[in-house]
Amino acid sequence: MTLPRPFVLINAAMTADGKLDTVARRGAQISSEDDWQRVDALRAASDAIIIGGRTLLDEDPRLLVKSAERRNARAARGLPKNPAKVGIVSLADLRPESRFLSAGPARRILYTTPRTSITQTRRLEEAGAEVYFMGSERVDLTAALRHLHELGFRRVMVEGGGTLIAELLRLGLADELHLYIAPLIFGGADAPTLADAGGMSRDEAVRLKRLGLDLFDDGGIVVRYEIIKSTK
Repeated sequence: MTLPRPFVLINAAMTADGKLDTVARRGAQISSEDDWQRVDALRAASDAIIIGGRTLLDEDPRLLVKSAERRNARAARGLPKNPAKVGIVSLADLRPESRFLSAGPARRILYTTPRTSITQTRRLEEAGAEVYFMGSERVDLTAALRHLHELGFRRVMVEGGGTLIAELLRLGLADELHLYIAPLIFGGADAPTLADAGGMSRDEAVRLKRLGLDLFDDGGIVVRYEIIKSTK
């Protein structure tokens, strides 16, 4: 029996050699202005934006809808002006004054494990976060998505990083993949890629069906894929 979960869209910007960042892992800019507009529209169409622990702690993103017009359109539909921000982090060692927690208005949700101390949990809750424990050493992604569905979220967008994306793909927990491929090459064996972690064999590879292709004047392209569910 398939348990209910939100529709999961993975969106990522990567270089022509498949890197999400440089080896410094400090959130190097990859998207162009045209692509930022595309991402902003996707955010505005989502109930929540999800990021993994390394992205949360290293980059501390705001994850807000930038366009006032799009925020007002959400409000006119009876929605919060910004989608909820969701962090998947086994050890939630972020500062209460972080941009993820302080920039808003937006609902802030953290899925973590008992590796995050009760003292730190209270700090995060005092900073406005909803903190939920899912799993022991690592966050149980299936349980977290099921819980988001229970909270009323029906469409979520994942914005990285590579480890979270890899696990969602491996577990069959994602529905679409949108990729902006920039006309850049970062190189570096240790630079993060679209799907990090342990990797998969050829027989385990995730299969994709192309839904669309857009060409940008900046030289980048956007490819939209349906993620084909395994029948195994």
